[in-house]
Amino acid sequence: MIADNEIKALIALLDDEDTEITHHVETKLLSLGESVLPFLESEWENSMNPTIQTKLENLIHTLQFQTTKQRLKDWKENEPENLLKGMWVVATYQYPEVTYDELQEKIDQLYYNTWVHFKEGLNPYDQVKILNYALFDEYKLSANTKNFHSPANNMLNIVFEGKKGNPISLCVIYMLLAQRLKLPIHGVNLPNLFILIYDWDNKPFYINAFNKGLIFTKADIDNYIEQLGLQKQESFYRPCSHLEIVKRIFRNLIVAYEQLGEADKMEEIHELLDMLE
Repeated sequence: MIADNEIKALIALLDDEDTEITHHVETKLLSLGESVLPFLESEWENSMNPTIQTKLENLIHTLQFQTTKQRLKDWKENEPENLLKGMWVVATYQYPEVTYDELQEKIDQLYYNTWVHFKEGLNPYDQVKILNYALFDEYKLSANTKNFHSPANNMLNIVFEGKKGNPISLCVIYMLLAQRLKLPIHGVNLPNLFILIYDWDNKPFYINAFNKGLIFTKADIDNYIEQLGLQKQESFYRPCSHLEIVKRIFRNLIVAYEQLGEADKMEEIHELLDMLE
């Protein structure tokens, strides 16, 4: 384990005029992993040298991206059934300071606020009405139609903060809440739209969280697919995996960063997506 004073000495060498030395120092700092982040961040805050600040910013981002990749690998291999954990990993790409516990607390609070409206013997349609009331009337969650392609629409911490999201982030919140209430509500990967299915015996029905929880049927999906000129696929009617949800979030982010002209971020998100393929 390297001592604190040694880390600080390495950081001081980033200002060396010899590029071979600074390259060696950067490689060494990166090899130490996220444990050096507090030192780099502290030095960035205190430095008055723009060149050093840029080097520190690059090092910090590289280390944070390494951490995100490791978290994504761990999630895929060990906890793919934990959708909230996957969404947290996505959020840490842009907001490395966000914690899993913060997101869990938001879902917990929504659960307690919704649970009080439930009683025994409610049929599925009444259960969905309560969910819709709790999320869209009480909590004021809504569709972000103004900035539909904003990367923030895919980050749960920002969706909770602004109470606005895109179809998939609103569906994720809806689904996480529903599953806490032990309701069989899952995500469905439709082309150009993400929806939910209430998987009820032989009478499933569908929910559009982007339209305040509007309920619709298989026939409505048939019409939608027909309008798009596509062939019907089983996946358009059945629950998808949490892995597929996170992959779709990454594809959304690639489009969002492309529209913003942020090629570096597009490349990094492609790298994250490739890890899940």
